[in-house]
Amino acid sequence: MKVLPPQSCLAIIPARGGSKRIPDKNIKLFNGKPIIAYSIEAAKATGLFDHVVVSTDSEAIAKVAREWGAEVPFLRDDSVSGDKAGLHSVMHDALTRLSALGIHSRYACCLLATAPLMLAEDIMHGYEAIREASAQMSLSVTTFPYCIFRGLKKDDSGRAVMLSPENLTRHSQEFPEAFHDAGQFYWFDVHLFVNDPQVFFSDAVPVFLPRSRVQDIDNLEDWEQAERLYRQMHP
Repeated sequence: MKVLPPQSCLAIIPARGGSKRIPDKNIKLFNGKPIIAYSIEAAKATGLFDHVVVSTDSEAIAKVAREWGAEVPFLRDDSVSGDKAGLHSVMHDALTRLSALGIHSRYACCLLATAPLMLAEDIMHGYEAIREASAQMSLSVTTFPYCIFRGLKKDDSGRAVMLSPENLTRHSQEFPEAFHDAGQFYWFDVHLFVNDPQVFFSDAVPVFLPRSRVQDIDNLEDWEQAERLYRQMHP
């Protein structure tokens, strides 16, 4: 691996208030501490970032974020708040407002607030990946546990049918390996992102994580599974 000179880096952790399925999701205690604390600590542990910033519309989240060492230099406006605000618009808003405050960076990493299985070394691998490939972005991914090309759906009569019936007689090894967003971090080239704010670019480098360290948290069942995985990682 070639050694590249350091570049200025900025971490942004989006964390809106008003979660419906899991109340106060971003500051709910996870194995004894607010779940957002894990993302803040992972970011700081990399030693990469000049600033670790939490973008939120909630005074309660801002208070917790500051207690765990993050900066909250502003609260989001209504235009980029609520569950309809896309990640790209939240990131663009944060980068624009930080620039107005004199905070600039060559690269920015968006870390999700509910990713307690995230490791500092994975974030660092994402940084190395985007720089070595001179890519627009890098992101955490993991493989599907089953061949998605042989997936099923329920039809209008409630019966199970194949999504792609033409794949019925094909063996799973005939298909390419498929993977999905692991929902932990996204590295961006700031200059490219500000000019064309997208969550996903065609020029994206995947950073693979094992499935044992990935858990999307949308409901309480997901939350409990994430806690079990965390305890396995940290016995």
